[in-house]
Amino acid sequence: MTPFPWAAAMRFGLGVLRLAPREFWAMTPRELAAAWGAILGDRAGPLGRQELGAMMEKFPDGR
Repeated sequence: MTPFPWAAAMRFGLGVLRLAPREFWAMTPRELAAAWGAILGDRAGPLGRQELGAMMEKFPDGR
């Protein structure tokens, strides 16, 4: 079983969605997946390295 991609989820929730930590940690994985799908399209599995790089380039942190 593939472990949950916490680093990518946190980058998306805190960086892209700009959720406060309390809001992020209150979300269920299903809610986070729904937000992800609304912005980036529905996924059948975890991001690949190339897709993650493209997302990080499109939504950089700290700018």
